[in-house]
Amino acid sequence: MNAALAFSLLVLFAAAVPIGVSLVLASAFGITLFSNVSLLLAVQRIFASLDSFPLLAVPLFILSGNLMAAAGISERLVELAKSMVGGIQGGLACTCVVTCMIFASVSGSSVATTFAIGVILIPAMVRHGYPVGTAAAIQASSAELGVLIPPSIPLILYGVATETSIGQLFLAGLGPGLLVAAALFVYLLILCRVKGYGARDGDERKPFLAAIGHSLWALLMPVIVLGGIYGGIFTPTEASSIAVVYALVVGVFVYRSLTVAKIYAALRNSAISSTVIMIIIAGAGLFSFLVTRSGLPAIIAEWVRDVFTDKYSFLMAVNVFLFIVGMFIETSAAILVLAPLLAPIAISYGVDPVHFGLVIVVNLALGMFTPPVGVNLFAACAVAGIPIQKIVPALVPMVLVVLACVLLVTYVPMIALGPVELFYR
Repeated sequence: MNAALAFSLLVLFAAAVPIGVSLVLASAFGITLFSNVSLLLAVQRIFASLDSFPLLAVPLFILSGNLMAAAGISERLVELAKSMVGGIQGGLACTCVVTCMIFASVSGSSVATTFAIGVILIPAMVRHGYPVGTAAAIQASSAELGVLIPPSIPLILYGVATETSIGQLFLAGLGPGLLVAAALFVYLLILCRVKGYGARDGDERKPFLAAIGHSLWALLMPVIVLGGIYGGIFTPTEASSIAVVYALVVGVFVYRSLTVAKIYAALRNSAISSTVIMIIIAGAGLFSFLVTRSGLPAIIAEWVRDVFTDKYSFLMAVNVFLFIVGMFIETSAAILVLAPLLAPIAISYGVDPVHFGLVIVVNLALGMFTPPVGVNLFAACAVAGIPIQKIVPALVPMVLVVLACVLLVTYVPMIALGPVELFYR
């Protein structure tokens, strides 16, 4: 049954069938040919996969991010970041990193971050003398912060798939997110100094206090949402609904930039994005159930324990595996299919489930801007109007920088667990 499931899934992937649909069809094929149960099982398992209160946070955080983007939040955050770091050589490149880090705490999505920030900063960097491929590479790599800095949709999915505390995962994402941001920041400063990029990046920079005043309401959103979660005032799911209400109030009554047409567009885009993710969740839930029923997790666990004698070699193997998976498989599907299989094995090696969740998400975040299927890569190229080949040379060093961060997060657990130990344990 396992071989049939894997083969049918690969055939559907090769035929360019959407991932969520592929998972459902492959599972239905496996039930029909190799099981004595009714296809009604598929309907039951799909419903059970979606019948989860924490999953409600996914569409609501997507909607809050789209509403804030429609309200012009990205332009205000760019102004703020530029007022902070724009005065140095390479300041625009560093502004991209800082802005993505702040916007990530609003949107929870790397693709949304790529489009919202990229449409402003990629043309700005090109005007200031950055090669267009380099500008797009900076945006694609910086936008991965959208899945590390909470609220993060991949972290929500990992929490649901493995029954791990989403609040603890959000808090654990701060360390890796700040580490990746700092590493990219330092690399870009060196790159701009060596290549001579960004000598005039400080032009047209607003004073810091003026930029703070202009973006204050935007900055309060993550403070309210995350402060409420960590303070025990509300759950992550309740926080997502508060984020939507806050985005509407700020966009309509404070910034007065949200029109009926913009709200409709945000609702439409959120519905489409949420539907895609929910179909993947439904298909992955059914697929994972069949794989578990076949006994494959026990077989894999036994094989892993025979091959890898300690958790360090196991974690290295996981890093290599996830790096390859991230290059070809969409992040949500990879988490929902692999996390239930790998997390119990990691726990048996003594790896904290919260730490392991960050290992998975940071690895797959790297895959978001690596060829051939990196979603951030295609989004940045679409914004810049260039073919993917033009971005790759500038992208390679950034991949190596983030790869070094992946290893640090993997082998220095306190990068992720430090804030969790402080607040929760």
